[in-house]
Amino acid sequence: MATEINVNANMLTWAIDRAGYDMHEFVEKMPKVTAWIRGEKKPTLKQLEAFSKKVYLPFGYLFLTEPPKEKLPIPFFRTNGEQIEKVSVNVYDTILLLQQRQNWLREYLKENGFERLGFVGSFKGSQDVSGIVDNIRTTLGLAEDWAQHFKTWQEALNHLVEVIEDKGIITVFNGVVENNTSRTIEVENCRGFVLVDDLAPFMFVNNTDGKAAQLFTIVHELAHIWTGHSAGFDFRKLQPADDPIEVLCDKVAAEFLVPRSAFNKQWADYPSIKECSRFFKVSEIVIARRALDTGKISKSQFFAFYEEYKNREFVKKQHKGGGGDFYATARKRLSLTFASHVNNAVKTGQLLYRDAYKLTSMKGDTFNKFFEKTI
Repeated sequence: MATEINVNANMLTWAIDRAGYDMHEFVEKMPKVTAWIRGEKKPTLKQLEAFSKKVYLPFGYLFLTEPPKEKLPIPFFRTNGEQIEKVSVNVYDTILLLQQRQNWLREYLKENGFERLGFVGSFKGSQDVSGIVDNIRTTLGLAEDWAQHFKTWQEALNHLVEVIEDKGIITVFNGVVENNTSRTIEVENCRGFVLVDDLAPFMFVNNTDGKAAQLFTIVHELAHIWTGHSAGFDFRKLQPADDPIEVLCDKVAAEFLVPRSAFNKQWADYPSIKECSRFFKVSEIVIARRALDTGKISKSQFFAFYEEYKNREFVKKQHKGGGGDFYATARKRLSLTFASHVNNAVKTGQLLYRDAYKLTSMKGDTFNKFFEKTI
């Protein structure tokens, strides 16, 4: 007979709520939980293990007498409100995962004599938008019109990520927790976040967002690195939160991607969101935001365009085929720079395979094949 386990009912209800489930919907899928909560029955070890996986909770947590206090390690801002204390469990787990990778990388780089990155926090306390933009361009070796030399936004995005990573900034693209496609990260909940560090800064970009719109998120995160502030954000309707740093980083991203003087000139010749989008290699919605900022369209026009654009992009996604190369996707989810450091650490005996598996969310043949194909 299977051994039954004593478990605190409050821990069960907390775990279900933490995972973002509605209680009624959850018990319909897992009816036995109701009896556990009421104390009418006790779960077996196997049942409790299945429950912990269902609610994305480490098994040992269920034996605590009360829920642990889980605090977000970085500020997280909502567009329509102030800083929040709680995000979805998928966003929370992703922040912790990247924080673990960052902690390892920081120690690895320190032990191997890597120098600190001078640009991190170099404009802390500054409100100089032009100065920050110029310094980012200079550091990355980009001219003001850099994006116009590429045929498509995808080429511009690829180049930008390449020069960013070359400077030691880890750039992660993902829309799920690790490689678990059943644990999606909704764009409306998190467009991105940045973990600032002067040895190993990490940037996360939600890969389910529109590809061209990701450029704006990336530069917004660069501004956070230059001003020395870690943060997460949702950018609903591409609007910043009501916070001085968020507003500053938003202005930096807009000026970096669509310089005001160049935009005014282009709009005078071609007063079209679509034409300007092609010229500056950013999404139409970014151009619409710039047109709003510079008084060329009203707020009502911008929000009407935003809804139309969002619906258009949704239709495109519906017609887009799924699937793809797992290893190409994993390369973006991990970052080529981070993967290279892990590979070197394993080869030089500074990192055990067991720990490398945990850091990369891959193991065994998948791990070996990834590095054969990627590095």
